[in-house]
Parts: sequence; structure tokens; C-alpha cells
Amino acid sequence: MIEHDHATFSPQTRRQRILERLDSDGECSIDQLVKEFGVSGMTIRRDLSDLEAAGSIIRTHGGAAPSGQVVFDFQFLQRIRLRAHEKEEIARVAVSLVQPGQHVFLDSSSTTLAIARQIKTLSSVTVVTTSLPVAATLFGLDHVEVILLGGQLRKNAPDLSGPITERAIEVLRGHVAFIACDAVDERGAVSTNSVQLVRLLGLLERSVERRYIVADHTKLNSTALMQFADLRQWDGLITDSSASPKALETLRQSGVKVFIPPMMKG
Repeated sequence: MIEHDHATFSPQTRRQRILERLDSDGECSIDQLVKEFGVSGMTIRRDLSDLEAAGSIIRTHGGAAPSGQVVFDFQFLQRIRLRAHEKEEIARVAVSLVQPGQHVFLDSSSTTLAIARQIKTLSSVTVVTTSLPVAATLFGLDHVEVILLGGQLRKNAPDLSGPITERAIEVLRGHVAFIACDAVDERGAVSTNSVQLVRLLGLLERSVERRYIVADHTKLNSTALMQFADLRQWDGLITDSSASPKALETLRQSGVKVFIPPMMKG
């Protein structure tokens, strides 16, 4: 049981303790959490909203429960809050490229999690993903079919990878994929710092009809450890409105199709 000295906790620490409480007890009411942590109901509701947005919990009537009994890595929750506005912009553009009834592949990133939250507005869609937070966000929705690929749970990241995941991707086919990255250089070479994910991302590229890289403006004009795609051979880059016009023009001149909010431009 958590000690009753919680009023001085930082929001980050309090939310981690809320996750631990829910993991231990299965479900708690807002009133219980208010009493437990010595803060207002408004503060607890704000905490629960942030945790729900991250895919860590499911809101219940008057309280919350852990999402599938999985407590996601808290560092991932912090990444979700970083440049959240830009990720929401990217998500709106991405969802505008999806038609109801299509099969959508989402890799595991905070940007594709934002797409998952937006994709709930479509009348009917099937989402294939390696991401536990994405699956949790879409869990229980009658109009969204979720296929969570099996595999090994990666250390320090709430997603699945490895030979089992790769085999599943090889036999599946989809209409569109949105894939995140760590860097896009001026010629459209896309790279990642995760050696573990390079083969998986390459297989995902070949499993769909249309492929888009989703990357906020801080990823442009940069390089990472391993290249896994060439945007000149993909269907486009989706980025946010803060992207440098010069960087975007250089990409276009290299043959890359660029999508930015509030309207798609290519």
C-alpha cells in the first residue's frame, strides 16, 4: 500500500504511483485516489486524462483501470508529451489519407499513437500494430478492429519485435502504413537509431500499398545510425507546420512528396 504522504509528489511521480496503485488493485475510483494522494478531484482527473491519452489506463465510470493490466514504461509517457501539438498536426493529416474500411499499419512511436487517437473518428478501420499503447488506445471500440502482432517485448519500450513479429508482418497485407523515424536527411534518406527495428521496418514497408513517414520538424535535415528507407520511393513525408520551408523545398526538389497541415501540399 502506498504511504499517505503524497501531496508533495510531483505530477510525474504521482502519475507513476497511480499506475502502480491500479496495477496492484485493478481498479480505483477518483474519490479513492483523491483520498490516497491528498489532492483535488480536478488534479486526479487531469492525471487520468494524461494516462489515458498515453494508452496506460482505461477510464471507467467514476474511476480508472489499467489498460489490459499493462503498465507502460513511464519514459514513453514523457516522450508523448514532447512536441504533442506537432504530433497532433501530423496525426490529422495522416488520418485524412485513410478511407473507412482500410487496413492501416502503425509502428510503435509517440507519433503513431497520436494517429491512433485520431483514427478512432473513422467509421470503420482495421489497425495492425506492434505497439501496446496503440492497441490499448483502440481497445474495446466496436468500429475498430485491432491486430496486435506477437513477438518479444522490447526492453525500455512498450512494443513487440523479433522473429515472431517479422513473420507475422510477412504474411499480412495492408492499404497504408505510417512509420516513424529518428531522422530524414535533405535527400529523403530515412534512418533510425534502433538496430533492433531495422529489419522489421523494412518488412513493414513491403507489406502495404502506400507508405508514409511521419516525422516532426526536428527530425528533418539530420541523420541517424541506420538507413531503412528512401522517401523518393515512398508515398510521402508527413510533417508539422513548424518545418523549415527551405528544408521542405529541398526535399521536394529531391523528388519527395511532402504533406503538411493545415492542408496537404506536395
